[in-house]
Amino acid sequence: MNRIVSATGSQLRCKGWRQEGILRMLENTLANAERQEDLVIYGGIGKAARDWPSLHGIVDELKQLEEHESLIVQSGRAIAVMRTTVAAPMVLIANANVVPRAATPEQFFELSDAGLTMHGQYTAGSWAYIGGQGIVQGTFETFAAAAERHFGGDLTGRIVFTAGIGGMGQAQGRAVRMNGGVALIADVDADRIRDRIDTGAVDELAASIPAAWERAAKAAAMHTPLVVAVAANAADVAEWLLAEGRIPDLATDQTSAHDLLRGYVPSGHDAASAAVLRDTDPERYRELSALTLTRHVDALLGLAKAGSVVFEYGNDLRMAAQRIGHTHAMDIPGFVPEFIRPSFAVGRGPFRWVCLSGELADRDVLDTAARALFPTDQKLATWLEKAGGETPVEGLPARICWLGHGQRALMAARINELVASGELAGPVAITRDHLDSGSCAYPTRETELMPDGSDAIADWPYLNAMLNVAGGADLVAVHQNAGVIGGSASAGMTVVLDGSELSAQRAAICFENDPAIGVIRHLTAGVPESAAYLPTSGINAVVGWQS
Repeated sequence: MNRIVSATGSQLRCKGWRQEGILRMLENTLANAERQEDLVIYGGIGKAARDWPSLHGIVDELKQLEEHESLIVQSGRAIAVMRTTVAAPMVLIANANVVPRAATPEQFFELSDAGLTMHGQYTAGSWAYIGGQGIVQGTFETFAAAAERHFGGDLTGRIVFTAGIGGMGQAQGRAVRMNGGVALIADVDADRIRDRIDTGAVDELAASIPAAWERAAKAAAMHTPLVVAVAANAADVAEWLLAEGRIPDLATDQTSAHDLLRGYVPSGHDAASAAVLRDTDPERYRELSALTLTRHVDALLGLAKAGSVVFEYGNDLRMAAQRIGHTHAMDIPGFVPEFIRPSFAVGRGPFRWVCLSGELADRDVLDTAARALFPTDQKLATWLEKAGGETPVEGLPARICWLGHGQRALMAARINELVASGELAGPVAITRDHLDSGSCAYPTRETELMPDGSDAIADWPYLNAMLNVAGGADLVAVHQNAGVIGGSASAGMTVVLDGSELSAQRAAICFENDPAIGVIRHLTAGVPESAAYLPTSGINAVVGWQS
């Protein structure tokens, strides 16, 4: 199989840049796939298309799509081309949505195995994945917030223990290193660790767990940022650290714990032997994964009692443990209420641009533009200073920057101007993660511990999606499958900026409303940062609901 890569340059295969831009985003998502042969992008099972015939069908339809038409995609399969208007999205996607009564992992995977749906994860199924760099800044912001709260502002001299260096997990070491700390990472796959060394996400592979700790402790004592990995199971490493009294300053996890069969790996197995057991005896595999997960969570709770700052970083470790009977898994706090909510409350979150030309110089121009537009944003300045060395190009040149409400529309307008003036070699796609201010309802992550108890209210991502449809985003997606089926609802969006007045109008509306609904969501929940921000925001919130 020839590996899929994104097209570059100025030649169009579609009938306009809006369609071409979406096609290149799909190709770029696949170019960064964890297992391209299975169309799995990240997270063990998160796919861009249901199967290869479905992928080919999507590509064929994008190439023929007219400006006044919209391609309808149902769980990774193109099912219709509808007559709409030139102001409507080019692509509308719904992935893994099932009625609430059937929203269990067991029923979902029965439907998936029957070929009726697919797990779209977040940016996999909305064709917005840009490789490991996509999560690096969110991880950077999380560790920066943790450092600010607990360690005086950075992680210099601190050790962070975590596990998993897959599509999402590979960002952890980079983010710790950017904050000045030392990361000790466990992963069962030695070959993947070596791959991460080749890409710079990991510095060293230790020969054993004790050797990994010794190397991490030495680097921390010297205040030298470092990422050291060990080919071992997360539970085994966590238990060793606790038993030996080697207590890291922070501890978290980024294994695929949400799926105990297809993602998580039981103790005693490396990647190869786990694959064999998964195929030959899936029930035994699940049993062993459950036992390992119980030990893993017990050890993390022990590390917390011993002094580590322990938190879950959104991989559903706690819920997976709770489902198998662990009664204290939720004692581990989640990263959003702990560290990120103040940013979300004012509409600050992931805003990413992808240079469809394929020219690295375009990304440099946009980095410079961002610095010029927001000279007083110190977090952004620090990020842009360090991102060049920590975010290698993976597919199309791209950058993710956490920008707030107001900043996003300004940056989008500036990008469109640069395309129009010819200062960029081609159009730019702007997109984001589903993990954002108002685009996800996830009671154990984005909406955990809302002040008014509205954690499980899923109206907000649907309102977000409808606003982006009304605003003319080029692609809008609604998912119900991040982490645990039925545990979340989320919305994704992409706007292609081709330098035209129409794209300027779309951008102005979408990048005002997209974060604004997030501010309102937090305002209605009683988050104080939103209430403080609203009077100067320009957001036309209706205040009568408070009475």
